[in-house]
Amino acid sequence: MLRRLQAPSQKARASLLHELNQDDLLNTINPRKLLHSKWTAVHPVNKEKHFLVTEVEFDEDGSVCHCLLEAVISSRSEPIDWTVLTDANVWHQGWT
Repeated sequence: MLRRLQAPSQKARASLLHELNQDDLLNTINPRKLLHSKWTAVHPVNKEKHFLVTEVEFDEDGSVCHCLLEAVISSRSEPIDWTVLTDANVWHQGWT
């Protein structure tokens, strides 16, 4: 006997997404596309919410060895470990 599977309703999908553990969510990032990418801080400090990656340098192996993040509102720049941007509890891709 064949059973036809139905896609979950939109309400059921929303419920499933709500149940996801936020700690398991990661931003996926291609290091080659980091330059000029936009980021939003989940917990802004000093009204600095929106950021732009202004410098990226690679070593001989093609790994990121330097990444500079600049706050849009203040133009303050600071080096950052680019892998921190994968944590969706800290950063969101784009400006929201």
